[in-house]
Amino acid sequence: MQVLVINGPNLNLLGERKPEIYGSLTLNEINKYVEDYFKNTKISFFQSNHEGEIIDKIHSASQKFVGIVLNAGAFTHYSYAIRDAIEAISIPVVEVHLSNVAKRENFRQESVIAPVCGGSISGFGKYGYVLAIRAIVHRNSSRG
Repeated sequence: MQVLVINGPNLNLLGERKPEIYGSLTLNEINKYVEDYFKNTKISFFQSNHEGEIIDKIHSASQKFVGIVLNAGAFTHYSYAIRDAIEAISIPVVEVHLSNVAKRENFRQESVIAPVCGGSISGFGKYGYVLAIRAIVHRNSSRG
């Protein structure tokens, strides 16, 4: 069982960009935490600041993965192209945000991708990725 974790724009700057909001861990440290948490699930990680690369990764994911955890960053709020890519695939996608977007600026409170995702998790920091992967694994194993 393999799960893909996709991180969008500016998440490569974690640890140095607004640590009071996003925490002090780097993206590599979060990835390591997630990988260490799951001993029986293969996790693959991908980060890009480019919308098209994220779309291509989503398109190809259903051939190899049982689900996607997606922190689309700012693309969450306006990328109808990413929304359409999610809607076009058959595996579940769980939207994740490190911060509680409901407590942030108004524009961050609207997600154009949420309606086509299996669920959304925000405000739990690095543990949000764990919750999302657990949901995907649970959904996949309960289908059997």
